[in-house]
Amino acid sequence: MAVVEHAVAPTHQGPHPVDVRPPWRRLVPLSLQHLLVAYAGMATMPLLVGTALHLPEDRIRLLISANLLVSGVATVLQSLGLKWFGARLPIVMGSTFTAITPAILIGQEHGLAAVFGATVVSGLVTLAVAPWFGRCLHLFPPLVTGTVIAVIGFSLVPSAAGLIAGEGAGGGGRGLALAAGTVLLVVVVERVAPPALARFSVLLAMAVGTVAALPLGLFDGSGVADARVVTAPDPTAFGAPTFVVPAIAAMLVVQLVNMVESVGDTLAVGQIVGRGDDAPTVVRALRADGAATVLSGALASFPIVTFGQSVGLVSVTRVKSRHVVALSGVLMVVLAFVPVLGAAVAAVPGPVLGGVSIVMFGTVGAVGLRILARADLTEPRNLLTVALAFALGMIPLGAPDFYAPLPSYLRTVLDSGIAVTGIVAFLLNLLFHHTGAARPRKEPAR
Repeated sequence: MAVVEHAVAPTHQGPHPVDVRPPWRRLVPLSLQHLLVAYAGMATMPLLVGTALHLPEDRIRLLISANLLVSGVATVLQSLGLKWFGARLPIVMGSTFTAITPAILIGQEHGLAAVFGATVVSGLVTLAVAPWFGRCLHLFPPLVTGTVIAVIGFSLVPSAAGLIAGEGAGGGGRGLALAAGTVLLVVVVERVAPPALARFSVLLAMAVGTVAALPLGLFDGSGVADARVVTAPDPTAFGAPTFVVPAIAAMLVVQLVNMVESVGDTLAVGQIVGRGDDAPTVVRALRADGAATVLSGALASFPIVTFGQSVGLVSVTRVKSRHVVALSGVLMVVLAFVPVLGAAVAAVPGPVLGGVSIVMFGTVGAVGLRILARADLTEPRNLLTVALAFALGMIPLGAPDFYAPLPSYLRTVLDSGIAVTGIVAFLLNLLFHHTGAARPRKEPAR
């Protein structure tokens, strides 16, 4: 069963748009656009874990540097490919929010070294099972992948709102106004600008929003002055990875969710660019995920997964070149060794970044709905699958403590709306369409 419809044969002559490298005058700003959109997510994971574990600031900075380094290498591998690794699609890689709670719980009980050891093992398992996922791709039809991608996008919107509210409340509404202006600018550029300029709509909105933040008092550049010019990630600062069975078990559950998310994101990007929505591409993408996660654990960082933001940005800007994303990966590696540049990127005001993120995450959700529309929702079982997957996946967002009475090993899964959505959609699709008694039922004619 095909997961998504294959694109109609392209009418363009010459290389596929995915393989075309734009001239440098466009390549650099387009790559910077991807970097700016993804940076907050890459810095947030190590920042939250480090803060929860009461690490000193210098150790948190090491976690961020290591995360940027691995994310950059993984992005280059995923976009350019190497033999059996990499989807060769415009996909940004980075650490996943799904692993935040397990990493904190493991770190509190066994130390960060156990987190990194569990990360290494989960990457090795991903490498081992990637071919199996390719053979089972028929178990991930639009009904499943569309639902998961939609929930990924919409469930991240509150985090974008948090970026806005963080300064919006204290700024007497100035942050809210700045975020609204940023969103409006993206819309205006998309509506009135010529196609060549519309590709930079997100970058333009972020640049104008940052300048507008100056007179509003919402720009803080102190981090640039305080940052070191050059440094190097130091994985030895946290000790060698240790392998603790409970920690590994928890991280494997997280990695299963990550794999489902990667499958969905890879197929979504493949559909958008008109290439790569097939089993071989998914297998190569998962192998890159696994290799990057092994490297990540070895270098004192966290599980690596495809970034949903890249799906949204490719859809909004219609820039399909994988070379654009590959260069953004190179820039991430540079930021890992030059903290002052990372501090400059981090100086983009929260309301500006939040406004852009609302557009990106909303677009990811919309892409999921577009894929979901390919499923037959007149079939009651399909409708029930979507209804339960969405409803149960939204519970952790609206009631974060809903599963508090349950054991921690269950909360590792249930506290993630994306995990719950993926599990429910997958199991119900399996029950309704891949068991002996499964028979499609249509709504009766009215």
